Amino acid sequence: MRPKNLKTRIFLDGGDPEETKEVIRLLGFLDGQTTNPTLISKNPRARHRLEKGEKFTREEIIDFYQETVKEISKLIPQGSISVEVYADHLTLAETMLSQGKEMFSWIPNAHIKFPTSQEGLKAAEQAVKSGMRVNLTLCFSQEQAAAVYAATRGAKRGDAFVSPFIGRLDDRGENGMDLISHILQMYRKGDGHVMVLTASVRKIDHLLYALKLGSDIMTAPFNVLKEWAEKGLPMPGDDYVYRPGGLKSIPFKEIDLTKNWQSYDIGHELTDKGMERFSADWNALIKVEIA
Repeated sequence: MRPKNLKTRIFLDGGDPEETKEVIRLLGFLDGQTTNPTLISKNPRARHRLEKGEKFTREEIIDFYQETVKEISKLIPQGSISVEVYADHLTLAETMLSQGKEMFSWIPNAHIKFPTSQEGLKAAEQAVKSGMRVNLTLCFSQEQAAAVYAATRGAKRGDAFVSPFIGRLDDRGENGMDLISHILQMYRKGDGHVMVLTASVRKIDHLLYALKLGSDIMTAPFNVLKEWAEKGLPMPGDDYVYRPGGLKSIPFKEIDLTKNWQSYDIGHELTDKGMERFSADWNALIKVEIA
């Protein structure tokens, strides 16, 4: 069952409802789930279909995503389910927003994921104004998080998430958990409308340190949540120390949160690479339509 002193909301990062059921059984609770095109491409039903040489049409894959999300939503009716728009480097804000509006109608507890890019922030700004809940994903810098704060200004707390991807920073030798700490510190000077969602969690120490830092939300893959459950859902005590090993520290920056989002330096190569990966995984599911 949920530890009494656990304030961070725990999400599963996955695209398989069977994993959702198992995590709820293991933990005794689950506060939400994050999905993306890569996770949907790994869904066992999708993999089985591809192994038979049967790809999806564009309409079929959207229907499959919708069906999967609806099943997950029923398992976590009081939680948040993040659903991601398709976005490559050519996708315009108007297209993302149109996708987002459709996806938002699928379930009553959706947060729509937009990339933390120029077009993604444009779409998120309009989405918030229209009453949608959003999750700005593929965030890798304080500047990007500041832009998320500014673009979603006016949203109610809980309606806007920012998802810093710590594992991918670790992969290139930077201490991704520093970014979580810095964004939380930076946001303390604001109005609290954006919730920090620690994402790209790779190991239980990522999870424990996110709890120690007070991240609003933490999303982790099945294997990490399973390990946490098998250890008895430990909580980090006062003596807990996160050990980043040889990872390079990321310095904190003093950033003014009152500016327009367009004034921040939001470019980051990992955001670009993440968009490429998600769109490639999505496209790999779709059969080529010959005119």
